[in-house]
Amino acid sequence: MTRQLGLLLTAAAVTAATGTLPAANWPQWRGLDGQGISDEKNLLAEWAPTRNVAWKTALPGYGQSQPIVWGSHIFLTADVEGAPAPADHKAPVHIMEGQPWVHPDSVGIDTLHAMKVLSLDLASGSILWERTAYEGTVFDHRHKRGSYAAPTMVTNGSMVVAYFGPEGLYGYDIDGNLKWKADVGQFPLLGMGTGTSPVLFENLVIIQRDENEGKQSLLLAYDIKTGKQVWRTPRTVEASWSTPVVVTSAGRSELVTNGNQFIISYDPKTGKELWRSKGVESNAIHTPLVGHGLVIMTAGYPVKKVIAIRPGGSGDITGTDRIVWQYDRGTGYVISPILYGDYVYLVSDKGIISCLDAKTGEVKYEGGRVPVPATFMASPIAFDGKLLLTSVDGDTYVIKAGPVHEVIATNSIGEPAASTPSISQGRILVRGAKHLYCIKGA
Repeated sequence: MTRQLGLLLTAAAVTAATGTLPAANWPQWRGLDGQGISDEKNLLAEWAPTRNVAWKTALPGYGQSQPIVWGSHIFLTADVEGAPAPADHKAPVHIMEGQPWVHPDSVGIDTLHAMKVLSLDLASGSILWERTAYEGTVFDHRHKRGSYAAPTMVTNGSMVVAYFGPEGLYGYDIDGNLKWKADVGQFPLLGMGTGTSPVLFENLVIIQRDENEGKQSLLLAYDIKTGKQVWRTPRTVEASWSTPVVVTSAGRSELVTNGNQFIISYDPKTGKELWRSKGVESNAIHTPLVGHGLVIMTAGYPVKKVIAIRPGGSGDITGTDRIVWQYDRGTGYVISPILYGDYVYLVSDKGIISCLDAKTGEVKYEGGRVPVPATFMASPIAFDGKLLLTSVDGDTYVIKAGPVHEVIATNSIGEPAASTPSISQGRILVRGAKHLYCIKGA
C-alpha cells in the first residue's frame, strides 16, 4: 500500500487517504504509518564499526528515542544527568495492592537532569542545533534500563515536537526555535518512566497519558502550531507505555489505544470513545499493529497476549465477532511486534521469533533464533523483504521475511543499543549508547 498523506497524518491506516508524501521521511515512532515499515529498496544489509558506516556522531547524555527524519534533518532527544538533586526531593509514593511500593529497579530521582533536543544533518551527521527543553529535578523515577529521553519525537515538516512525560511537551520549528511548551501534568508511572510517544493526526499532537491506578489517566490533544490543548478525555486505564495508532476504517478515523483493563478506540478529532474491548491483562507497552483490515493488540508480561480486532465497531465489542483471533505465546516484554506483508512477527526478550498469518493467526513457525544468545529492547523494523532486529549488545540481525525463518546477516556497531533503528533516503540510522551511526554504501 502506498505511503500516502493519510498514513502520515493518521499514523496507521487500514485504507489509504488521498494525496502523496515522499516515502523517504521517517517522521515519528516507527515511521510514516507507525508500523516500522519502509518502502525503500536496495539498502545495505551488512555493516561493522569500520565498514559501511557513512558517519557516526557522538551524542550528549543518553537516550532511547528513535531518530526521526524529515528532508535533510534528523531529530532526537537525550537526557544529560547532572549534579545531585536536593536531599528533600523525593519520588511520589506508589501503591501496590494497597501498600506503598518501590520497584527494585527504579533510579534517577536523586540527580538533576537536562532534557535535550537535537537536530543533525542527514548527509554528514553534524549537529545542526541542540536545545535544552527542561533542566532540573524530575518528578518520578525511571527503570534502570530505561531513559528519561525514551519517547520518540514527531514532525510534520515545519514543527517538531518532543515529549518528556511529566517534564513537558515542547514544540520547535525546524530550525530549533522554541514556539511553545505545554504542561501535561505530573503523573506517576510506577517509577518506570515514560514510554509512550506522541502521535500526529492532522493538526493535532496526541498523547496517551496513563498513570498508576488509572484514576487520573488521560488522552490529551494539542494543536501542533500553538501548543494549545484542543481536547482532553479521562480514561480509567492503569499505567501504560504504549503509543496509540490512528486507523482509517469504514470511512472514519479511530485512535486505538492499548491497555491492561481495556482496549479503547476514540475519535481522534474529539476524543470521544467509539468502542472498547477487554484489555491485554498485562503491562501495555507494545504499539498496536495494523493491516488486512485488522488492528492487532499485544503484550508480553505478565501475560502473553495477541488479540486481532476488526475496527469500525461501537460499544463493548468483547466476545463479539470483531475479535477475529487470539494467540497467547511468543511476545516480549518491551519489544513491539511487527506486521509485514501477510505475517505478524512476534519477538521475545531473548530474540526468539514466531511468525503468524496476520489474517487468521495460524502459526507459520515458532522458535526462530538469532545465532548467539542475546537480549532485546529495540523493536523490529522492515524493508525490502527483510526484518532488522537490534540487540542491547548493538548487534543487528537481518532476518528474511516470510513463513520460513532465516538469518541473512549479523551486523555490529560496537556499542550497546536500546533504540529502534530508522530508515530514510537510502540510510539506516542506528542509535547506540553514545553515538548515532549512519549506515550507507559509497
